[in-house]
Amino acid sequence: MRRMVQRHGPFGIKRIYDPPADDDGCRVLVDRLWPRGMPRQDAAIDLWLKDVAPSAGLRKDFNHRPERFAEFSERYRQELDSNPAVETLLELAAGHPRVTLLYAARNTGANHALVLLDYLQGRRAG
Repeated sequence: MRRMVQRHGPFGIKRIYDPPADDDGCRVLVDRLWPRGMPRQDAAIDLWLKDVAPSAGLRKDFNHRPERFAEFSERYRQELDSNPAVETLLELAAGHPRVTLLYAARNTGANHALVLLDYLQGRRAG
């Protein structure tokens, strides 16, 4: 079963465990750690941008607990404000019609890729 990509403008997000699709465009892994159980040859990524992921401390504080997602989102946005890797993603979007941000988290409704997607959309609009 193919899952839908959440897309806003040139950016979209999808789990790295979902099969690659022709309309993914440039596929960028935005996790700091390599996804468990994903062989590198099967990942079909164009870029692994570890530095755009939340800091290790923030990731550990959040620990994928939905009740902490609001605070996590606010703190992650603060990290993104001074993160030069954001510019790399914006430059990729300028050069590619589609950029799909790949993440490994099981929770598709509360994860750093959702925050990053919203943040990037705001930067492009601003």
